Parts: sequence; C-alpha cells; structure tokens
Amino acid sequence: MKKLALLFTGLSLCVATGCSDDNDNIREAPLVGVWQPIKEVVTTVEVDEVPVSDVITYTDCQKTSRWWFSTETTGKRMDVGDSATPGECNVLPEKIYTYTYDKSSKDIQIKYQGTVEPSRGKVVTLDDTTLNLAIREETQDPTVFKTRTYTFKRVNLQK
Repeated sequence: MKKLALLFTGLSLCVATGCSDDNDNIREAPLVGVWQPIKEVVTTVEVDEVPVSDVITYTDCQKTSRWWFSTETTGKRMDVGDSATPGECNVLPEKIYTYTYDKSSKDIQIKYQGTVEPSRGKVVTLDDTTLNLAIREETQDPTVFKTRTYTFKRVNLQK
C-alpha cells in the first residue's frame, strides 16, 4: 500500500511539473505571500488501474480567489466563484487556517479552522512566481487515491 501511495505521489508530481529531468539547483522562494489560483489537476489512482487526471481551468471569477500564507504559519483562503447572474462573482466566506511546511521534505499540512484533521500534501514547485501545491484527498475506498494539485501565481499587493 505504501508503494502505491509513493507511486501516486510521484505521478502527481509528474503531472504538476512535467517530469523534468533538469537537475539544476533552483533557489526556492518563500511560501509566505499571497497566491492567486490559476488551475487545478485532480488525479485519481485506483489499485491496478491507470491513473486518470482531469485539468480544471479556473474562470475569471475563480481567479480572483486568494490564498495567504503568513510568517506566523497562519493563513486565510478567500474563494470566489461564478454566481447565477452572468458577469457577477460570488465571494464565499473566508477560511482561516494554520499550516506547517517542512522545506527539506516539501511536506505541508493545512488545518482549517473548525476541522479535526489537517489536509496533507507536498509543495511540488515553489519559485518567485509559481506555486504548485499537491493536496491528498481522503476517499472512502482504501483502493482509491486522489490528489488535487493547485497551480498558483504569486500576487503583489498594491498599497
């Protein structure tokens, strides 16, 4: 089962990064900042099956969403979706969270306020402009593994 989980993580990383063979050492930018979600890739792996990935490209409304990671390991997430009225966006309630990030292993845990278990994942790519964040999703079936990989663009806030 652990081998399958490792295979699944590896496949998720390949989907998010394009499986580059480039061994150059790239300086990792800080996670702290404001990030704009651009798209997500949902990868599902069933035991003894071929992995399936679905790309979800965000709408203009969804791209106004923001994720904040602060230096105090706290953050908040503001999601925006399309409303029933054409041309209008629907701002959803903010989600407050705490997080831990281990730079050496790239492991991240995000615990949303009001939840018992944190979301676990990996920081796949982190540079000055791009963050790819792969979050494992719990499934009811122990033979099915699912990862949601978000692609973000760093946002510079104007004062």
